[in-house]
Amino acid sequence: MKGRVIAVEARPDGAGQMAALMEDGQLTDLLIDPPDDIALVPGQLWRGTAERPMKGQGGVFVALGGQRGYLRELRNITPGAPMLVQVSTYPEAGKAAPVTRRVALRSRYVVVTPGAEGVNASRAIKDPEEQDRLTAAVTDLVPEGVGLVVRTAARDLEAEELRADAAEVLGTATALLNDPSTAQELLLDAPGAAERAWQDWPEPDVYDDETGSFERHNVWDALDAVRGARVELETGGSFFVEATRALVAVDVNTGADSSQAATLKANIAALQALPRALRLRGLGGQIVVDIAGFSKKDRPKLEAVAKAAFKADSVETQFVGWTPLGHMELTRKRERLPLSEARLP
Repeated sequence: MKGRVIAVEARPDGAGQMAALMEDGQLTDLLIDPPDDIALVPGQLWRGTAERPMKGQGGVFVALGGQRGYLRELRNITPGAPMLVQVSTYPEAGKAAPVTRRVALRSRYVVVTPGAEGVNASRAIKDPEEQDRLTAAVTDLVPEGVGLVVRTAARDLEAEELRADAAEVLGTATALLNDPSTAQELLLDAPGAAERAWQDWPEPDVYDDETGSFERHNVWDALDAVRGARVELETGGSFFVEATRALVAVDVNTGADSSQAATLKANIAALQALPRALRLRGLGGQIVVDIAGFSKKDRPKLEAVAKAAFKADSVETQFVGWTPLGHMELTRKRERLPLSEARLP
């Protein structure tokens, strides 16, 4: 089907929902609520208790009601003191979930940041007059000590609708910050798959949340293809994406044509397709890309392609550099549940 479709379906085990974004018949994004036994989920806001600082590791464990988070920060922390933290990413296997004190509360139209003052509009809104209009609509609502960013989806939105949305998120933030309790507890759960789809994805041509939506829009077939490691490229080449305990390994193959021009073309195509491949598989952490045989003079071009591709991606990814063996290194935020751990049929 041509156009953009958002399909929302209950998880087969009933533990939450799944949301898929199909664009012109291709699966481009996927959100899956975690199974019930995963207690700490990115986006959750907790009141925890600081434990003893781990000075050698540059951080502190935070007790979270029977769970533990890890805060990579040591300044102004008193053991035993309550603190407001947000789960930032899924943890690596056998480790505590990373948490942060830089809290952010999101809606479709705004991001509220307690402790980071200022009212700004998304840089993706290029029109300065529109930026001024949107920020002027909400500036008087924002209290001292709190920041607000107007998101791209608010472009051309009526001022009153934006104000109502901002007031609701600011009210939630104010209530949390003024809560006098010191007990460890989950203060605000992470948004589910359907809510995140509404917050983060563009307006679709079709929104289907009726039972069987994944079947109607061929999402299950697209998921079957994503479960494999191999990704085919239109150039005739391919690449493999395989997660290990330590890192995600990506191996680029040029196919039958091994000429210099074909090799560069395959490498560029692979780097452009890599964000989608990682996003749909929910993979993050350290990523090492074994680029197909190339000349060192091509490194700046390949680096620029990778940076541009990941800049347009919804998951924060950083280019780190090149290894002595000529592998590209990236780091990617672990904000998605790995598809391999989603326990789908």
